[in-house]
Amino acid sequence: MSRGSGAGYDRHITIFSPEGRLFQVEYAFKAVKSAGITSIGVRGKDSVCVVTQKKVPDKLLDDTCVTHLFPITKYIGLLATGMTADARSLVQQARNEAAEFRFRYGYEMPVDVLARWIADKAQVYTQHAYMRPLGVVAMVLSVDEEKGPQLFKCDPAGHFYGHKATSAGLKEQEAINFLEKKMKNDPAFSYEETVQAAISALQSVLQEDFKATEIEVGVVRKENPVFRVLSTEEIDEHLVAISERD
Repeated sequence: MSRGSGAGYDRHITIFSPEGRLFQVEYAFKAVKSAGITSIGVRGKDSVCVVTQKKVPDKLLDDTCVTHLFPITKYIGLLATGMTADARSLVQQARNEAAEFRFRYGYEMPVDVLARWIADKAQVYTQHAYMRPLGVVAMVLSVDEEKGPQLFKCDPAGHFYGHKATSAGLKEQEAINFLEKKMKNDPAFSYEETVQAAISALQSVLQEDFKATEIEVGVVRKENPVFRVLSTEEIDEHLVAISERD
C-alpha cells in the first residue's frame, strides 16, 4: 500500500507527512523534470530572452503545433516547462485574467501582477482537494515601463521570484550553476548578447550543438516591447555567431 517513507501521505494533496512535506506538490516538480526538456531565461539591460528545447515526439506531427512559448498579451510572453496539456490550461486562464484586467482598469496587466496571480493560483491548488497542482514551471517575461526588462519564474508550490537569469526542467541545477558564473558580475548584456548567452548556456549544459529547428527562442526588447518568437532564420544567425565566437 505505502511507498517508502510516504506511507500513504501521498494519497491526498492537503495532508502533510510527519516530516512536514506535501508529496503531491513534490510529484508536480518531478513531473516538470520528467517532461525531459530544459529551459533557460536571461535578462539583459534592455531585453529578456527565453530558450527551450523543441522536441517533436512523432514524425507525423506538424512541428508548428509543438511549442512551449505562449503570448499571454501582446507584451507578455510565457515559457512553460513541464506537461504541455497543463501548460495550455494555465495559459488560457492567464490570458482571460490579463484581458479582464485590461477591461477593468484600462491599461495592460503588469507582468509582476500576472506572475503573482499565477503563483497564487498554484498555491491555492496545494490547499484544496478539488484540484491537483499543475505540473508546470512558468517563466513570464515582459518589459515594464518603469522597471525595464522583467523575468519571473512561478512553480507548482506557488513561489514566484524575479530573476536575472534562471532555468527550469531536467538539467535545471546544472544550468543555474552555469548561469551563476556567467552573471556573477551582473553584466549589462545587449540584446544580441542576451540571446546568445541564453542559447550558449543551454548548449553548454546539454553538451550538444543545436540546429535552429531544435530550439525555441522568445524575446521582448525595450525598443519594441512586443513579445515575439524568433524565426528559424533568426535563430540560425545567433547559432552561427556563437560558433564563430567560440
